Amino acid sequence: MLGTREPGTYGSATLADIEAMLAQWGAANGAAIESFQSNDEALLVEKIQGAPRAGFCGIVINPAAFTHYSVALRDALLSAALPAVEVHISNVHKREAFRRHSVTAPACTGQITGFGTHSYILGLDALKSICSK
Repeated sequence: MLGTREPGTYGSATLADIEAMLAQWGAANGAAIESFQSNDEALLVEKIQGAPRAGFCGIVINPAAFTHYSVALRDALLSAALPAVEVHISNVHKREAFRRHSVTAPACTGQITGFGTHSYILGLDALKSICSK
């Protein structure tokens, strides 16, 4: 729904726009980027749990509404045991009280919020730093 859902909060960039931006970052930084989006929690869990076997060095994740209640995603992030950066387009800490609590953030290396779609780039920059050590 990116690009159409609450553009005052999430901007006008579509998922395709963000994926193109991430692919461009990957090409410029010598990194393979794989994007995955699903509204199905089970598919997200499977993708996260499969990340180590697939050779990923880390995960940038925007859990969206799952942020606030998905113990399954939290557990998947912990079991994957990869550096993970939780990102949000909006500054969740300036929004409704329920959005300020993340059950997934404690399973992540860090959290980046409020920089629009650039939050994803900041997340990739953080992983690049962590993965290159």
